[in-house]
Amino acid sequence: MQLSAVFQWIEAFSLVRLIVTIPGLYPAISALHILGIALLVGPIATVDLRILGFLGGKLDEALADLVRVALAGFLVAATTGLFLASVRIGTYAVNPAFLTKMAILLIAGANALILRLGTGLADVRHQIGRRGARLAAGLSLALWAGAVFTGRWIAFV
Repeated sequence: MQLSAVFQWIEAFSLVRLIVTIPGLYPAISALHILGIALLVGPIATVDLRILGFLGGKLDEALADLVRVALAGFLVAATTGLFLASVRIGTYAVNPAFLTKMAILLIAGANALILRLGTGLADVRHQIGRRGARLAAGLSLALWAGAVFTGRWIAFV
């Protein structure tokens, strides 16, 4: 089966058709996507800034909770993003901004996974001030900001 046929099948899928047929559903999913991004990027930026030493130790007790909120935000953003992309997946599959965002998300996820696995999934507080963790935190900030910027560019390319 050709890739274009797969894209057509996805776009014709009944749940996907409902998204574009039911008035207000697509904008509602889009709004949930933005909320998911906020729940992801806000807490992760806070954790990264603490690892980098820009924020004080008063946050240390909340870091594990912030990571959990970020994971929940990622799940919301990823799920709603799949729904939003499925409506015009054939168009998005050739959009350079969309492809760049997907690459950035893959790298950002790998960066987070490497940071966590590198310490045996230890509490993020153990990462504060470590050289490798500071590098990962700086990269994380750049990558998540890049994902947001390229995500906004999708509509303009």
